[in-house]
Amino acid sequence: MPIIIGVHATASIAAGLGWALVGTLFCAVIPNSLIWWGVRRGRLTDHHIRVRQQRRTPLIYGLLSVLVGLTVMISFAAPRSVTAMVVVMFVLGLVVTLANLVWKMSIHAAVAAGSAAVLAVEFGPALLAVALLVPLVAWSRVRLREHSTSQVIVGAFVGALVSLPTYLLLR
Repeated sequence: MPIIIGVHATASIAAGLGWALVGTLFCAVIPNSLIWWGVRRGRLTDHHIRVRQQRRTPLIYGLLSVLVGLTVMISFAAPRSVTAMVVVMFVLGLVVTLANLVWKMSIHAAVAAGSAAVLAVEFGPALLAVALLVPLVAWSRVRLREHSTSQVIVGAFVGALVSLPTYLLLR
């Protein structure tokens, strides 16, 4: 999603890819690297963070990473739609973090549904076809036994419910 939004929002492919890289770095690479680092250091049992008591710290650090990325984007005048996408990731991350303190909602399903909603808003109904990937993501999470059916359904619902109005408000 960052690549599609970034390239679409800028005059050059290089600039779009640059903003996509910034968004990806702070919204995905750094947060996931922190989780893997926690696993390697023995602070987290696994990269799925199955133990609820272990989720808070990596999720909060992930949110802080997104805020740093957002600060970089605002400071260097990133295109509005790219900045809006990162705000969506922060708001969605905050909601999922709060939920995951008490119940394991599927972050994967939430991000998939939120991404589909943002892409449909940005590019029109033709990209509603991307929403067909959300059930595949949900199915894979259940199939891998990482989530229950209710956890992926709630995750997808929350992802769309949070992402759609946030992106519409900010873009």
